[in-house]
Amino acid sequence: MNATDTATPVRLPGEVNVVNIGLPLFAEAIAEQKRPVVQVDWRIPGGGDAEVVAALRRLYGRHAATIDAANKEVFRRLDRGAPQLVGVRTAGEVIPILAEGRVLLHCGPRIAIEDTVDPLRRSMRAAVCAEGWARDPEEADALLLDCSVRLEPANAHGVVVPMATAMGPGTPVWAVELADAGVTTYAPIGQGPGDVAWFGRDTPGAIDRLVLLREVVGPVLAAALAEAGPVDVMSLAAQAVAMGDDVHVRTQAATNLLLRNLLPALVSGDHPRRTEAATFLSGNHLLFLTLAMAAARALTAWAAEVENSSVVTGMARNGTDFAAWLAGPSSDWHLAPAPMVERALYHPGRSEADAAPDIGDSSVLELVGLGGAAAAGSPAVAQIVGGTMAAAAELTTQLDQVCVGNSSRFMIPVWGMKGSPVGVDVRKVVELGITPQVTTGILHNADGSGQVGAGVATAPVQAFVDTMMALDAKLGS
Repeated sequence: MNATDTATPVRLPGEVNVVNIGLPLFAEAIAEQKRPVVQVDWRIPGGGDAEVVAALRRLYGRHAATIDAANKEVFRRLDRGAPQLVGVRTAGEVIPILAEGRVLLHCGPRIAIEDTVDPLRRSMRAAVCAEGWARDPEEADALLLDCSVRLEPANAHGVVVPMATAMGPGTPVWAVELADAGVTTYAPIGQGPGDVAWFGRDTPGAIDRLVLLREVVGPVLAAALAEAGPVDVMSLAAQAVAMGDDVHVRTQAATNLLLRNLLPALVSGDHPRRTEAATFLSGNHLLFLTLAMAAARALTAWAAEVENSSVVTGMARNGTDFAAWLAGPSSDWHLAPAPMVERALYHPGRSEADAAPDIGDSSVLELVGLGGAAAAGSPAVAQIVGGTMAAAAELTTQLDQVCVGNSSRFMIPVWGMKGSPVGVDVRKVVELGITPQVTTGILHNADGSGQVGAGVATAPVQAFVDTMMALDAKLGS
């Protein structure tokens, strides 16, 4: 270059539009200057752990064809299975483990009595009293502590229970069948609101409610279903989603649809206390919850027969531990500490200081397209997470990023008539760091006062990392 040459002037743009990838701090600074910016929520895959990233490469690489074929079949079963409510049974007559003496089934993974959180332990005491094994909660606690009453995780026996539920052989249960698959699953009839054991209470009223279910409500519903015939559970759930239910924290529409179907048989019954049963049913807006859980458990049980899938077919919490597991008969449960419930709406005078950790088997609903998966269409969820439908839709949109497909039956009108996400792929969960978010209630952590609010629990990622690493080892790393 000689002295007469001049450099070409650099022309700076008058308008700058920014796409920021990663740390949101830079996007926030640009937004504060009133300039257009798009934040891309990019995260280091697998948290940057070299072994996890290597496993992801294998599972998306040489094992991908095997996994994707299995996932396709798992998704088909979760999406197309049609579980039918076929009756109400007494648990001890249809669940073999409950015929083996004094046994209680509890929510979540296996736990020792010493490790149970306060609401679950109170529920266990109430169940022991309702079975007639103890005269009061103090005597019941002594039986639990000396192992005179055996504890078993409900999920291990084809049963799912909500919140802090513990159930014995006298419990009336919904019986749900996938006849073509040879699968039958169970869940207790919902105890309803108020002074109840599933909310972590062991009061006389909570014990009386369990007895009412066994002696009155169960027999009335059993007679009604014997007359009315099978009920297509997911068909009712699909109608309810279009009516604003997420079929987890809100089941009013689904409950009303179920009772409408059963009404002719309910009013024609001859049980001497049928009016008492009707009063209970009319005030139990969450009646459909446990029925939906049993149906979801039937779908995941069928899906779990498929080997080599990366789709999660189980999530359960006992207030101490969170468990996740994959499809496949040989899949193990992988544990992490139970999370706290966040983005919560508390009852007046209550706060996070009162809250017990996340608890219950109802997270099975998020695996089949309900709960957080259907939050986009539920005003009730919107109220919990900030008061806008956009905030509710965020739960569904996030889950959509880590699922293998969208439901062909749970169509969400305000989400562009798109089906809710189905089939949580553990590879995507670990890659993106996005875990299922579960819409759920919150129980008091110490005083036995019951439900104190509702919110959203984010499943702990470590359980999914461990689950994925086990799949990698199984397929051969």
